[in-house]
Amino acid sequence: MSTTERPRILVVGGGYVGLYAARRILKKMRYGEATVTVVDPRSYMTYQPFLPEAAAGSISPRHVVVPLRRVLPKAEVLTGRVSTIDQDRKVAVIQPLVGETYELPFDYLVVALGAVSRTFPIPGLAENGIGMKGVEEAIGLRNHVLEQLDKADSTTDEEIRRKALTFVFVGGGFAGAETIGEVEDMARDAAKYYPNVKREDMRFVLVDAADKILPEVGPKLGKWGLEHLQKRGIEVYLETSMNSCVDGHVVLKNGLEVDSNTIVWTAGVKPNPALARFGIPLGPRGHVDTAPTLQVQGSDYIWAAGDNAQVPDLATGEGAWCPPNAQHALRQAKVLGDNVISGMRGFPQKEYKHANKGAVAGLGLHKGVAMIVFGKMKIKLKGRLAWYMHRGYHGMAMPTFNRKIRVLADWTLGMFLKREVVSLGAIENPREEFYEAASPVSAATAAKPAAPAEKAKAS
Repeated sequence: MSTTERPRILVVGGGYVGLYAARRILKKMRYGEATVTVVDPRSYMTYQPFLPEAAAGSISPRHVVVPLRRVLPKAEVLTGRVSTIDQDRKVAVIQPLVGETYELPFDYLVVALGAVSRTFPIPGLAENGIGMKGVEEAIGLRNHVLEQLDKADSTTDEEIRRKALTFVFVGGGFAGAETIGEVEDMARDAAKYYPNVKREDMRFVLVDAADKILPEVGPKLGKWGLEHLQKRGIEVYLETSMNSCVDGHVVLKNGLEVDSNTIVWTAGVKPNPALARFGIPLGPRGHVDTAPTLQVQGSDYIWAAGDNAQVPDLATGEGAWCPPNAQHALRQAKVLGDNVISGMRGFPQKEYKHANKGAVAGLGLHKGVAMIVFGKMKIKLKGRLAWYMHRGYHGMAMPTFNRKIRVLADWTLGMFLKREVVSLGAIENPREEFYEAASPVSAATAAKPAAPAEKAKAS
């Protein structure tokens, strides 16, 4: 890490807002005007709208992430966490991946921590649930689902088969509906290669506490999406929730009980809890309270945007807040970057205002829903055309030309080649086989302890 006498712009978080804000600042900044430092526990940014397709094998997982150091070569990229902020001294405490914590002074601060999965104290959820916030979880879900087909195909025990072939998804928003649609599509294709597993043997269950799914695209398209999933054999239970899932035994509030090895949790998100340690004003649900200029209320050197911010929606009207989606995050990041430069140079701040342009969702290959807004007119699409809109929009929104081309190449190859249905579940414990080979085999070691990777997974 370099030391400098120049002002430091500290960007906390390397997600969508952090990446684009840092790029904007570096683009607008004069040479040597300031040092831009980005801190994130991961060395890459994940484009989350593509996680369902990555889980289904339609896109390579490496292509839905953007390496921060490659995209921000003129910035300092620190892999670690900001544990606390001392606003009086303008100092951040950095916790690196390894080693002792240290202090990092700054002059301007951008808070872009994003959101984490919103969970509840449901018995068994922490032990059995699978999230969908990161590319690691998408890879893990894909491997896990294919492993369940492997298990079901190689056993005659009906109880084991039934539990392996039951897949429960909690949450009917974009993440939940898209993920179950993509995964069901993948499982249907994969079943062709398993002589003892058919699609009719599988049970897909979608649960949501609301009275509809896909609320982002409106009631009519949401209803079409619901009916479409049901026609594909997916059971949808609305206005209910999950009471427990201890040892994979799922109990729903409506009385339904099923045994499942696969419980996917996509029931919304909440602001990163680390915000509470930054000493900045928060809204009633834990978001950073910002002005329309994206400045934190009461501060002229701190900005926030994206999923962790409560940004007034000037296009909608009084009391409205911008929804947490990629559409707003991209545009907020650009305004935020410009305002940081303006604040550093003593110029006026610009207010963020953006009218909703609609929403798109993919429900598997050639299936989707889309609502496109042109002024006061709303165009509603469903099926294959909506799926094209979904891919077109997110393909354009994917950061960097490099990743756009790679994603397009994946889609193009998918038109001519069959989907890969191989599971690489062993990748999660790569040392297990070597550990067994290197361990002495004797009666005394018959009950050997778990491999280091297994211990870490169990904990």
